[in-house]
Amino acid sequence: MNIEDFDFELPENLIAQTPLKDRSASRLMVLNKVTRELEHKHFKDIKGYLKKGDCLVLNDTKVLPARLYGIKEDTGAKVEVLLLKQNEGDTWEVLAKPAKRMKVGTKLSFGDGKLKATCIETLEHGGRILSFEYEGIFYEVLDDLGEMPLPPYIKEQLPEKDRYQTVYAKEEGSAAAPTAGLHFTEELLEEIKDMGVTIAFITLHVGLGTFRPVSVENIDDHQMHTEFYMMSKETAETLTKIREHGGRIISVGTTSTRTLETIARDHNGEFEESSGWTDIFIFPGFEFKAIDGLITNFHLPKSTLIMLVSAFSDREFILKAYNEAVKEKYRFFSFGDAMFII
Repeated sequence: MNIEDFDFELPENLIAQTPLKDRSASRLMVLNKVTRELEHKHFKDIKGYLKKGDCLVLNDTKVLPARLYGIKEDTGAKVEVLLLKQNEGDTWEVLAKPAKRMKVGTKLSFGDGKLKATCIETLEHGGRILSFEYEGIFYEVLDDLGEMPLPPYIKEQLPEKDRYQTVYAKEEGSAAAPTAGLHFTEELLEEIKDMGVTIAFITLHVGLGTFRPVSVENIDDHQMHTEFYMMSKETAETLTKIREHGGRIISVGTTSTRTLETIARDHNGEFEESSGWTDIFIFPGFEFKAIDGLITNFHLPKSTLIMLVSAFSDREFILKAYNEAVKEKYRFFSFGDAMFII
């Protein structure tokens, strides 16, 4: 398939720049794969499409305030660092600006010395390995000094850090939020549980590669970035029971989907306690083994995410829904509206 097969016209003013005051007040487009009907609802209406015995699978990753602003100790020149991945101990793979001037041995200071770092390695793609020094707990220092690494298409400042976190975020380590989950409030989740719907959690730490454009024409040639995932024994047992009793497994977001389908692929369609790195690429023709429904946001044209959504339904139906969303002025991307495919 060609990358152009997943293109659509998106006016820039439909890209949501700020989150709604009420998380669950966003709009919801419901797509029925069987009848091919589209319905326009609000996110709180999702309860009307869930039933006792279903299971919602949420990604409990927590976004790190991973963007740091500091100075080079020798010259006082300003630097910007974006944490990508923790290696061993206090060493991290990072992106740095300006990268060319950050040689091995360069010493950095953040927050008037509350956090210091030394460049110990340069990487082929322009990244750097930094070794950090600090007093206390690293994540507390980071929470004090760091900013949320918002996607490149969001130009507004985020006044409250928590609005780029789900209400159930728990496991530190993500470079971006699993945005389908941003629509849930604690109250809505409780109401859903009271209906007899099970809530289960997996973890996938979203990498910045999720924002990288596909640079090949033939999508078969695209290489996905790798991301760390984890499923507990409790979640594996819960999902197995749901399936045995005929309940639907509904994935909240493409990150949950990639995790569930990775595990099902690697364990002959079964759910098992596991963790590791996945580079699974889901596009039309993919055989789903894990999920029965998908809650997701509206994604970038020609992105791997719209390909995944197209694989779960079909490309023509999804593009029809996207064109309808544009016509009805739905809000797109991370802080935008939602879609539920059943």
